[in-house]
Amino acid sequence: MSGMLFFFVPAVIFMGLVLPLWLVLHYLSKSRQSRGLSAQDREALSEALAVVDKLEDRIETLEAILDADHPRWREREARARGAASARSQ
Repeated sequence: MSGMLFFFVPAVIFMGLVLPLWLVLHYLSKSRQSRGLSAQDREALSEALAVVDKLEDRIETLEAILDADHPRWREREARARGAASARSQ
């Protein structure tokens, strides 16, 4: 009987105190690791930002061309959008 008690008491202490603390600390460290971006994610993000910069430059170039060829194109587009939204209501 005392042999069984010898293993039972430490097992209960381990299951009641050590194991829950161990699990909490384990998952806290896992969540801290997953917070930041991985190197692959950072690379994909920087590539996407480079594409966005190129597209932004293209849009600015197209707007400059439209401003030179058709000076009031922004006013016409605003009126067209206003008419379309009035029709949808």
